[in-house]
Amino acid sequence: MRCPFCGNEEDKVIDSRPSQDGKSVRRRRECEKCSKRFTTYEYIEDVSLTVVKNDDRREPFDRLKLQRGIELACNKRPVSSKKIASLVDEIEEELQGLSKKEVSSKEIGELVMKKLKVLDEVAYVRFASVYHKFKDINEFLNELRSLLGS
Repeated sequence: MRCPFCGNEEDKVIDSRPSQDGKSVRRRRECEKCSKRFTTYEYIEDVSLTVVKNDDRREPFDRLKLQRGIELACNKRPVSSKKIASLVDEIEEELQGLSKKEVSSKEIGELVMKKLKVLDEVAYVRFASVYHKFKDINEFLNELRSLLGS
């Protein structure tokens, strides 16, 4: 591990402990050269997931892309960044739990919409308007009506 202060690659582990969720290990390290301390996290590498787009292109699953889309939908809404991160974690966990190497963008979009509908209805409608590519106000109104009806 390279020291973030001096760049030295020699360090010693002072303390190790599992994270609260049990999915990572937090390690306190001390640089052998400058004696400064820093923290690292060790995670289990998940099996890579490939997203199959509507036009059959394939690209690696990008957690940050998912998070940005949800953040945009929740912009200026009373949804904390902690809730958004938790939502992204839930979605990623569900996708990993499918035990598939490929997942369609449609599956991901539907999962996001299902979760956003519970979290914040305005964010849900915002996301749905982009996801469904509404062509006119009538399509938008139909989505609102279905939301009000459920």
